[in-house]
Parts: sequence; structure tokens; C-alpha cells
Amino acid sequence: MEALRQDDPRRIGPYTVLARCRETASAVQYLAHDTAADRPVVVTAARPELAALPAFRRRFQAEARTADRLAGGWVQPQLDTPADDADDDLPWTAGPYVPALALSEAIELVGPLPERAVRILGAGIAETLSRVHATGAVLQGLAPGTVLLAEDGPRLTAFGPLGAAVAAEARPGGQLSVRLGYLTPEQVEGEEPGPASDLFVLGLLLAYAGTGTTPLADGPAAEGAERIARTDPELGAVPEELRGLIARCLAKDPADRPSAGTVAAELALEGAAGLAKGDWLPERLTAAVTEQEVRVQELVSAGRSVDAPADGPADGPADAAPSGAPADGPGRELAPARDTRTTQLGDIGRHVPRTDRPTTQLSVPLELTAPPAAPAAGLPAVLPPVAAPPPRPLPVPAAPAPASPAVGRRSLFIGLAAGAAGLVVGGGGVLALGSGDGGTTDDPKPAPSRSGPTVAGRPPQPRWVYTHPAAEPPPLTAALWNGRLLVLTSENGATGVDLRTGRRVWENTDAAKGQAALPAGQDLCFVAGPSEFLWLSAKDGKVAHRAGYADGFTGAPNLAVSGVVGTFGPVVWFTGSNKVTVKAPAPKKGKKRGKDTQVVKSYLFAYDVLQRKELWRTTVPTGRGPAAPVYRLIAVGQDDFVVRQSTGTLTPGDVKAAKGKAVFRGFDQKTGKLLWSRSFGTIAPDGAAMGDDRGLLYAAVGDDLQAFEIPAGKPKWTLNGTTGTPYGTPVATGTLLHTTNRNQEVGAIEQETGRLRWRRSTEAAPGTAAPAVTLSTTGRTLLAADGAQVTAFAAQDGRRLWKFQDIGSQDPKGPTVTAPYRVLAAGKTAVVQRDRIFYAFPVA
Repeated sequence: MEALRQDDPRRIGPYTVLARCRETASAVQYLAHDTAADRPVVVTAARPELAALPAFRRRFQAEARTADRLAGGWVQPQLDTPADDADDDLPWTAGPYVPALALSEAIELVGPLPERAVRILGAGIAETLSRVHATGAVLQGLAPGTVLLAEDGPRLTAFGPLGAAVAAEARPGGQLSVRLGYLTPEQVEGEEPGPASDLFVLGLLLAYAGTGTTPLADGPAAEGAERIARTDPELGAVPEELRGLIARCLAKDPADRPSAGTVAAELALEGAAGLAKGDWLPERLTAAVTEQEVRVQELVSAGRSVDAPADGPADGPADAAPSGAPADGPGRELAPARDTRTTQLGDIGRHVPRTDRPTTQLSVPLELTAPPAAPAAGLPAVLPPVAAPPPRPLPVPAAPAPASPAVGRRSLFIGLAAGAAGLVVGGGGVLALGSGDGGTTDDPKPAPSRSGPTVAGRPPQPRWVYTHPAAEPPPLTAALWNGRLLVLTSENGATGVDLRTGRRVWENTDAAKGQAALPAGQDLCFVAGPSEFLWLSAKDGKVAHRAGYADGFTGAPNLAVSGVVGTFGPVVWFTGSNKVTVKAPAPKKGKKRGKDTQVVKSYLFAYDVLQRKELWRTTVPTGRGPAAPVYRLIAVGQDDFVVRQSTGTLTPGDVKAAKGKAVFRGFDQKTGKLLWSRSFGTIAPDGAAMGDDRGLLYAAVGDDLQAFEIPAGKPKWTLNGTTGTPYGTPVATGTLLHTTNRNQEVGAIEQETGRLRWRRSTEAAPGTAAPAVTLSTTGRTLLAADGAQVTAFAAQDGRRLWKFQDIGSQDPKGPTVTAPYRVLAAGKTAVVQRDRIFYAFPVA
């Protein structure tokens, strides 16, 4: 516990607040006095910044009702919650204070429990599982920090997807520490958890209680998922009488695991309560629980709060409290938004998670965790009730990289989610909170949406998760090759990852610092390196062909390539330059001949990666440096393509001539001839812009989005925006144009008229850039990525489908992740990248 701070409430509902138990990402727990009943209670109050959101309040209240229905037996009940229409500033819930230690704390204090205590513990949990399974639900989030050891038996705390946020610890800079649950073999394979998944987790928990260590958790954490899925557990240290039952619980095939009722009967035929009569805990644990109770009673008897000094909070007595599992605990569970301080309920059945319509849900997939800091001592309490450098995109018009808040490096990740249990992850905000509205519009008569108000639900389970090794430099580029490979380039080389399994299949050091990974037929992958073009075998990554820049282009010796502009089919457009000697003119009679000079000559090239030959080159003005200009592809028409020069390579003369406007250039696809060069309206040099093959250019102009005819420049329509929130780069599909703006909104308008069809908020915090939007290959799913999350929408009507956030750090002391989310789409897969972590999600 610690003393109350100046801004902490002194009264919540009918309870007098005495001390602060624990501060988490979404709530603060307080020890309080129920004066009417003269007893201690634990009150959990939402953080004020979250309490102001209607969706959070609805979720909090809904989950309180769910917890009420599930209370009983070994599940802690609630005492009180405010009425739905109460005027309380903060949503809160209260539960009885029960003197108890978390299982993780007990193991740390006395080591492995005796066999009898393990039997009582397992029987109590199995009885709860049997009751929950009978209701058609699955208990998830079970781990050493979930289980409390009281004098009369084990206890389980509340339920729900908000538990990961509630059980998280706020860290400086907006980071979070979240304690995670366990992984099961079926979840490693991407399947939904069922009742048998709970039995596997129970097996891990019993082995941990009986030995102080967890089977399958030893060894490198990065290999944890592999061990969970395929390695037989080492149970030699488990008490012999329990070894057979635990081994059956840990069977790889869910069908081979016993039912919860069977486990309860085998562990304690007379029931956990009957077996727990008398002292069931070791003497040292009983003494620790008693001492904790005495301290709490002293506070309650004093009848007044413990206030911090004016200059900040002060620590009070360190009482035992539920905490995360120890560093040597079991592997991580595989599901979004799992935590170990609250048990959770999930639907039985292997199905794609459906959108949660009435309320929002937390979207936090799992990952390896780093060792936790020493847990803050506090009180075992009933937790709030809850219910169930960035890669350069390849050359198609894409949104500029959004700025992102600094968040911890750790990613909650599913494929490699084994390792020690209860470990700490940091990160940015975790709650995907919905407004509950149906979207906003600036159009006085927008097209109606048939979807009604919706909010984001949990994302589907990733098909796989790939983590780029920490010992290697982070990826510079990421691209999908022929729907078969995820190809990454870094300072050290290129890596091929199987798009079906997420397994690393090859690496090639020759492709270090590559700029692109493009299809070159069915068997080769084209990479533009810093000094040569490479064709890599898609099978093993070996170099099949190379073409050096310095000597591979006739008439352009010592060519230096500035960058890939874009691609269209097998054709790659790129810019390059070389130095040429200009001879001094013949001198006049009687004059001395001048010196020859060297000048930089720049070109735009078209190159066929299938035929491995240059199609054409055209001379272009040299950029700043001097070096070849860097162009960005804006549009590909029927016969031409449009580029815009990156502002960083504009010469002072270019900037002055443009008069603060962007200059676009159109080139003939077949010959490379410059067809036109002009500005469109008042588009800024770095304003978001993209075009289509119908001859329209869509661009941000001030706070508005405008469409222009190419190449005439005639305005076609204007969509008004909100002051101070300019539009980002849109994406076209069919007859719709999907928009994005700095107010963290995405939408759809008719390409021909600019009429707004729908607009929705991603509900992320406003930032300095608009989300980058990506369409699935089918055009049915729109994914908006920013620095905080990825939000999926139905492209046709804007229904929010799900949100995904990866939060945390590989090492609590590691560098901060500032990379935004990136999305790549191929077939029915969307690959989401955050720094070194790649998640493959199924999409429509």
C-alpha cells in the first residue's frame, strides 16, 4: 500500500478511502472502510481520463453485471457498484477484502507447495472451471497472479478483456506493464481456445505450484511457442502422485485432456472446501496472511486515510498483494487482451471473433515478456469486474509515415508467447474505446449507413507472428512477394518469411540495404540494392542474377541510383545520376584554352525486371546535392505516369520557381518523354496526393480534399474538412475513394462526385499525421494504421470490425519504439508491422 495522493478521492460511493493499494493503466485500487458494516473493502475506480469516455463507462458497468453472475464458490463476489444512472464522476466497483497472498508471492516466499496444498489449489480451480464450462464459456487469463491463497482455500478474481488494462501498471511516458497468461498448443496453431485449453493451463499452474518452475518455460523465451506446441514437458520434479494427472492435462491434443470435473474429483473427492479444513497452507504463508490482515485492521480501526505529504506520495506498509507470476513461470497464453490478474471468459467454439457492438473491447495480442520489476506490495483485492527507422513502402501511392507517440518496445505477441510467466511488457495506450456513435459527416445529406452504430471488437487471431531477431538490425523495407513471401531488407541483408507459416525460410547478405522486393516472375524476387540490382531465388534466397549500376548501363558509367520511383507490372522506374566531362570550348585566337569541367547528369529510367534490360532513359533536372532527384509515384494512367519530386531533393531554384506549390510531372510510359509539368490548385509540396487510372488527382488542399482532372488541372469537386486537421493520402477502389485525416477519421466518398458515403473515427488520440489506409486485396476491408493502433473497417459501409494494438518492450530498459504501424495486404491476409514484429491477420 501507499499513502493517498493529493488528487486521490477521500470518499467513493458509501466508502471512506484509507490508502492506495495499486495504480494500473486504467484504474486505481484503494483500501476503503465500509462504515455501515464496519469492514475493509477494496474499491477500484477508473482513471478520470478514461471515465470521461461513455464507451468506457458502459463497458465498466456491463462487466460489473457479468462478474455478479459468475460470483460464487471460489470466485470472489462483488459488494457494490454504482447504479447505471448514478452521478459518480468515476465508475467504480467494490469487493470484500480477503486476507490472502497471490500464488506467485507464495512460491517466492516459501518455494514449492506441499502436495496437499497443490491438491486443494487444483481442486478449487477445477471446480470453478467445471462451473464455468457448464455455462458455455471458457475461463482465460488463469495464472499465478490470478489465484489468491486464503486461509480457507484458493480464490479467483474477476473476469474480462479489460483485465489486461486493469492489471497493467502505468509507466512514465505513457507506457504500460501488463502481466500475461499462458499459451496452449492449439492457440499456437491459431485455433480458438476451448474448455480443454483451460485444462492445459491448469496443468501448467499445478506444476508451477508443486515445483516452483514451469514445464516448457525453460530455455530461450523466443522458442517458447515451439516448445509449448511440440516439446514433451519435463515433469520429473512434480510430486509422483500428481505427475500422471498433470501429464494428461498437458497433452498436446485437446481431446486427450481430462474434463474439469474429472480433475476436481481426482484431486479431492470430498471437494476442495472439505480438504482445506484446518491449516492447508505452510506455516510461513499462514503467518504472512495473518500479518497482512492485522495491518489492514489497524488502518480500518484508525478510521482515517493515510495522506501523502504535500510534496508527493509516500509509501505505506508493504502488504502482500496479488501480483504477476514470477520470472520463471510458465509460457504465455495466446489470445488478445489476456492478463493474469483477472480471470476472463471467452466464448467456446473455434470461430472468428465477432465485432462487439454495444461496447468496445481491448485488443492486445500476446508476446514474449521481459522480467518484471519487483511487484509493489499491496492488498489482495477483488479487481474491477470485467467481461469477457520505419520500412519504406514500395512504390505505389502510399500515405506518408504517420508520426507516433513513443511507446515501449515490447510487443504483445502470439506466436512466440512462451517463456516466463508474469513478465512485464510496456507500451502505449491499450484500450480500444468506442464512441458508440455511427460516425460523423460534414455532408448535410450524407448517404445513409445501414450498419448502425458499431464499435471495435477484438481482432481475429493472427495466423502467425514473426519477430525479426534482436541481434540483427531492424528491417528497412517490407514487401509481400507473389502472395507467398514476406521479404524484409535491413542493413545486413534480405530475409524471406513464408507467408503461410510465418517461418523464416532464407536470408541473403548480398541484398543488404535493399530498397525494394518485387516479383520477377514466379520464381525470382527482385531487390534494388545500393550498388546493384539482384534477382534472388524465392526458394532459398540465393542470387540468380545481378546487374551492377556502375557498369551495367551503357553510356552511364559509374551510375549512382537514387531510389526506386515506382513499379507497374514488371517495369521499375528509378532515378540515377553520373558525372560527365564537359570539354571547354575552343579558345578564341590568342587566348588560352580553358579547363574541362565535370557536371552531374541525372536520368529517369524504365527497367524490365523480367527481361533484365533497360527500356528507356530520359534526362531530368538534377536535384539538390547535386544528385538525381528522388521522385515519388503519384498515379499510373493508361499511357502515362505521374510523379512528384520529394521536397528534400528540391534545389533552392526549384523551390523559388514553384512559389510554394507542388509540381507534378507526367511521363510517357513507352518512351519516357516528359509530357507535362504543372501545379494543381494550391497543393503544397508535401501535401498528400494520389491519382487513379481514370485521370483524376486527389489531394489535400489546406483543410479540404480536392479532385483535379489530369493533366488539365481543372478542379472537379471539393470535400470540406475540419479546421486544423488536413487530409492524408487517400486510396481508391472501385467507385469509392477512401479518405483519412489528421482528426483520426477515415471515410469513403464517391470518386466521381466527392459525395460523402460514410465517415468514422478510429478513436485514436489525435496526432500530427493522418492514419495510413490500406485496402485488402478484395477491397472489402479498410485498415487504418497510425502510431497507436490498427483499426479495421468494412470498406463499403464503415462498420468498425476490430482494433489491434501491440504494446510493450523486449526489455524494460530497451530503446523506445517510435515506429508507426504498417499494413501490407495480399489475398486474404493483412500483415501488420510494428518495428520488428509482424502479425498475419485474416481479412475479408
